[in-house]
Amino acid sequence: METPLSPLDFARRARRLYADREAVVDGDRRFTYREFFERCDRWSAALQQLGVEPGERVATIAPNTHSHLEAFYAVPQIGAIIVPINFRLIAADFAYILNHSGACVVCVHADYLDAVDSIRDQVPGVEHFVALTGSKAGWTDYEATLAASAPEFIAAEISETEMIALNYTSGTTANPKGVMVTHRNTAFNIMGHLMHTHLTSADRYLWVLPMFHANGWTFVWTVTAVGGRHVCLPKADPRLIFEAISREGITLLCAAPTVLIGMANAPEELRKNAPRGVRVITAGAPPAAATIERMEGELGWDITHVYGLTEVSPIVTISESRPEHAQLSARERAVIKARQGVEYLANAEVCVVDDDGNEVAKNGASMGEIIIRGNAVMKGYYNDPAATARAIRNGWFYSGDAAVVHPDGYIEIRDRWKDIIISGGENISSVEVEGVLLRHPAVQESAVVGLPHEKWGETPQSFIVLKPGAVTTPEELRLFCREHLAHFKVPHGFEFIAELPKTATGKIQKYVLRGGRANIAAQ
Repeated sequence: METPLSPLDFARRARRLYADREAVVDGDRRFTYREFFERCDRWSAALQQLGVEPGERVATIAPNTHSHLEAFYAVPQIGAIIVPINFRLIAADFAYILNHSGACVVCVHADYLDAVDSIRDQVPGVEHFVALTGSKAGWTDYEATLAASAPEFIAAEISETEMIALNYTSGTTANPKGVMVTHRNTAFNIMGHLMHTHLTSADRYLWVLPMFHANGWTFVWTVTAVGGRHVCLPKADPRLIFEAISREGITLLCAAPTVLIGMANAPEELRKNAPRGVRVITAGAPPAAATIERMEGELGWDITHVYGLTEVSPIVTISESRPEHAQLSARERAVIKARQGVEYLANAEVCVVDDDGNEVAKNGASMGEIIIRGNAVMKGYYNDPAATARAIRNGWFYSGDAAVVHPDGYIEIRDRWKDIIISGGENISSVEVEGVLLRHPAVQESAVVGLPHEKWGETPQSFIVLKPGAVTTPEELRLFCREHLAHFKVPHGFEFIAELPKTATGKIQKYVLRGGRANIAAQ
């Protein structure tokens, strides 16, 4: 017998087993699973009253709130598709995604009502504008609609190969692409999380990672699957994070490396009172070993590095701990933890191949591209067959990430292929150079890019954000790098800037840095 693989089946189980357990905390509002699912059902019924049919798109523009979380259940259980939009984008981006996705409903947090109102005339396909919080003329009030709605709705027949979400990649030099993620994709990703990260009903998960970011790496459904507690946090501010961890007894959170850097450099009074033993899952960019070592050493937290992309639902590898790692020094363990690691169980097959499609040697030096196939790989890019054909070739998804494989089988990304610096015929990993710079006591963040050079073709140039109150010089950093890197890898220039340009999901925009000072100022 076969039944569809879907996060909704995990929700079905949670309804039966965890009805009286606390499900969601959002400020001073707290809901049991019974209360939470009743709210989801009321919103499902309301959406059907608005005329939403199976296969239609319902978009959200919101931070991490209980109403945003409810959409990840209310929308798919009527067969519709959720389109979680990055709230940090500008109004023109909202218009592009709403039009491209074909959204018929958009649900918006109070902070973004004005931005969406400014592009109403540009999104003729949107029939209903819902204010999740706040109120404004021309907007449907979410809470009032829920209160007036009965919890009975017509459940959709689910096919596991149908879309559950349409997730938009963070565009850099082009418009974002819509990634079609299916019920099956997400179900396998959730099972991978449960097997590798050992969540239980005792876990209290802090929403630091945005829910819009690849469905919160599917933790919008994973935490519910085991009856854990969702603790909503609207902003990834270090002070708010540390306060919530202490107040709510947080045991687990996910965060990008840029957020971890901010936490590691938070005021001492916040860090010194932080509870020990918190588990942190990080991804989104290769974390520096120095950041992992500091977080684990100073805070007593356990950092786990995973890897993936929106196109693979999104996690496919984990730098899992092994018994032999316990014998290593803290610094040596951090170096291994900073690697992308090994395949998630059942999720996907992950290889690193050379230009001829052959797997690279497991020597930690031979570089190739990470390719992926299996249950995690997306259905394709929505309305973009050409981009789909470029990304998925011969049954494999080509990631664009350049990596090596170590003798123990652990994959380590050296760079995005487009960010590899070729200087005098030598390949230089910007990630490696950035990792060295982050070990300097004055450096808070670093980014390294290749800039044109008349003799060498291109040479590494570093951009540095200093820790508050810290002082150093380009010459001091140059000498520090020469102690830890081959000389040809040492940056030719060191530029101090107040802030690195980043995408709305926290990834460093290296194309802006390559464009020079004018582009940085514009950011």
